[in-house]
Amino acid sequence: MLKKIKDRMYFYLISEDTPMHGRLFNMIMLLSFAGSIVGSIVTLVESTSLMTVAATAWLPFTLLLAIVFVNKTQNYRLGSLLVSVTFCVIGFPFIFFSSGGIYSGMLAYMLLGAVVISVLLNGVDFIVLMGVYITVTIASFFIQSSGLILVTPIEPEILIYMDVAVSFLVASLLIGLVLKYQQREYVSAQKAAEAASRSKSDFLSNMSHEMRTPMNAIIGMTAIGKSALDMEQKDYAFKKIEDASTHLLGVINDILDMSKIEANKLELSFSEFDFEKMLQKTVNVINFRVDERKQNFTVHIDKNIPRSLIGDDQRLAQVVANLLSNAVKFTPEGGSIRLNADLVREEEGVCVVQIEVSDTGIGISEEQQAMLFTSFQQAENSTSRKFGGTGLGLAISKRIVEMMGGKIWIESELGKGAAFIFYIQARRGSEETQGRLNPGVNWKNIRILAVDDSSEMREYFREIIQRFGGVCDVAASGEEAMERVKRDGPYDVYFVDWSMPPGMDGVELARRIKAYETDKSIVMMMSSTEWSAIEEEAKQAGIDKFLPKPLFPSDILDCVNTCLGIGSLPSETDGSADETDCFKGFQILLAEDVEINREIVLTLLEPTGLVIDCALNGVEAVRMFSDQPERYHMIFMDIQMPEMDGYEATRTIRALNVFNAKTIPIIAMTANVFREDIEKCLASGMNDHVGKPLDINEVIAKLHEYLEKTDDRPSARSETAAQTDSAPPETAASEWKYGVAWSRELETGNEAIDAQHKELFRLTSDLADMCGKGQDSEALGKALDFLASYTVKHFADEESLQLKYRYPDYENHKKLHDDFKETATQLIAEYKASGSADELSNKVYSVIVHWLVRHIKGEDAKIAAHIRNSAATSARQNH
Repeated sequence: MLKKIKDRMYFYLISEDTPMHGRLFNMIMLLSFAGSIVGSIVTLVESTSLMTVAATAWLPFTLLLAIVFVNKTQNYRLGSLLVSVTFCVIGFPFIFFSSGGIYSGMLAYMLLGAVVISVLLNGVDFIVLMGVYITVTIASFFIQSSGLILVTPIEPEILIYMDVAVSFLVASLLIGLVLKYQQREYVSAQKAAEAASRSKSDFLSNMSHEMRTPMNAIIGMTAIGKSALDMEQKDYAFKKIEDASTHLLGVINDILDMSKIEANKLELSFSEFDFEKMLQKTVNVINFRVDERKQNFTVHIDKNIPRSLIGDDQRLAQVVANLLSNAVKFTPEGGSIRLNADLVREEEGVCVVQIEVSDTGIGISEEQQAMLFTSFQQAENSTSRKFGGTGLGLAISKRIVEMMGGKIWIESELGKGAAFIFYIQARRGSEETQGRLNPGVNWKNIRILAVDDSSEMREYFREIIQRFGGVCDVAASGEEAMERVKRDGPYDVYFVDWSMPPGMDGVELARRIKAYETDKSIVMMMSSTEWSAIEEEAKQAGIDKFLPKPLFPSDILDCVNTCLGIGSLPSETDGSADETDCFKGFQILLAEDVEINREIVLTLLEPTGLVIDCALNGVEAVRMFSDQPERYHMIFMDIQMPEMDGYEATRTIRALNVFNAKTIPIIAMTANVFREDIEKCLASGMNDHVGKPLDINEVIAKLHEYLEKTDDRPSARSETAAQTDSAPPETAASEWKYGVAWSRELETGNEAIDAQHKELFRLTSDLADMCGKGQDSEALGKALDFLASYTVKHFADEESLQLKYRYPDYENHKKLHDDFKETATQLIAEYKASGSADELSNKVYSVIVHWLVRHIKGEDAKIAAHIRNSAATSARQNH
């Protein structure tokens, strides 16, 4: 019997099989039942009035019936309401007026009622009944104090027992109240955890779909390509494989970026960049998809945005590319996409630039907007969703924008398109605004006509030409353009849109212009369509030049200058396209243990004329180089290889006492692409880094950067090698001790800065030499102190130069100096306390040399560029 009672009490009071609300109800009812029994006994023993005895005896009976009925029906909400109403709205005034009112301890009873309502009820039920109870309580006190009803107090002895019982109940119920809210927090946290778990499960499901889909295309198209009988079908298969591979790489990059964000390891790399060119490159990536979907894409760049900014252009481009890709994806064929860039404000050289990507696509509901920027959340989580994508892009973009001191948000209505807007903070760069129309020409006499059916594009053209000091007329159609030509005479330059409304398209207009005019005007065709698709027809119509949409100010200006024979603006790509992707006479060493990776590099670089030898691991790479050091002009080094990895192989090569060991460019070619991986490569003695999967354009760029372009390459190397071999070992090695070498690639172009940098490398090299020769700790300590004091002097001189030329990033640069001084001070203290020469030698490489190389290449070069630009500006002003 006792076991049954115990089991039932466990079930109704503790077990999770009974809902929390039910357990609280049963707890309160049981406590109230026990209290009512005590009260009944007290009133009976003390022989109080019949009414009081009846009231206290009726209560336990009613409570017992309520417990049985509510647990049988499991309607705990109704039971809670009934108990609360009975106890507080009916019971309280009954006990109040029958037991002595204010003077019988009713304040304790009032508190008891408030606790009962708080424990049993939630939401609207709680608010309504608590309001009623407070009203009833105040009314009861008012009625007694006003004398409307005479109440006779009960004996003080009985009050003691009654108050003890009530106090016991109040304390117990307060514990129940605490349990209630603890349980609510627990349930809330549990729901959040379950939601996160579900979203991550959905995310993994989507990732499986997003990765398997391109993999299926790669495998399927590979099979089709292998069995294809004609080249057209093979080319089609290869194109699809390339597209699927690019998509798969994008998915992997998103996942890696997200994992870095989750681990708080996403970092920015600041450098000076051309804002317009950054946007141009980003737009070029998605232009073909815009063309495929026949969408109208326009770009507008505020003329007040500085040409040159200091920031992480790659991460900024990543954000813009993500927003543009989404806009293209969710905008139907024929829809419009617009990219706006505006300067919000500029204070003390810090620019706030706002970029908006808007579209006329499907739009996003308010509910979906709340999830868009959340990790592992998507507006649509089904793997069968129409548009695909990882759903990570916006979460990554949000993090990048916030790291740039900005904010990103969305403005959208379902079915009415969307606008993604963000702003970032970036310092104004040191380069001057470039690109004016040639000042030696009276541009007001140069007549330019822009013909486009888009009013927005016509105004954009007019603004750009006027911005640079010229005059531009506009026409909305081919017919209007011809009317202007016949009325006002021929123009010098025509910008003609290819696709215009039915009637006279761009090609027909160009044909008529060429037929009408006797002199040689320039006709430029504008279109978002690939030039190859319209080239033949356009050339037959006499079109001189093609300008791809969307249009950028520098493109328009370059075209005008070039077509009038003045010469285009300087471009970072000028001269490289037609030039030298031929490297005949150069030989490189490729250290790579995976056969297919070797085959890819050999095949991609075959057209360049390079001679490439392959090493299968680090040991073999060291042996091949040490056997014929004069043979190689560059080394591509994998990192993860058997027997000896790329780091150790590089350090070993740098330590060799042979020709070229200290100066040969060694480029990491590895799938280790995190920032800490790149820094580790540089610290080991490598010059640079390219990531896998390989971007052939990046590889070619590294070849251009590091290979000398001379006609007598082999003979020059052999002659130098012979001279080195004939020199005594100590002479051959004297210039480049232990790989701590100054090289031309570290030159900033500023003599004062470069001279001190060379001295720093000489001192560092001497320190490394002393470590290698086993100098005593006192001598090494003095060398360390001298190096540290010279570094402080160099930093002070460099900072004086910055102040003299008002370098805009002075404070951040000074902080880098201060941080390094602190690091160097700690290194010296650690060595003097318990360090060894070998340990100090390692620290020279991993701390001092690593920091110097990175700082000179990344930061000091900016100072030198700023000083050059400032000096040039000053000279022009004086002139």
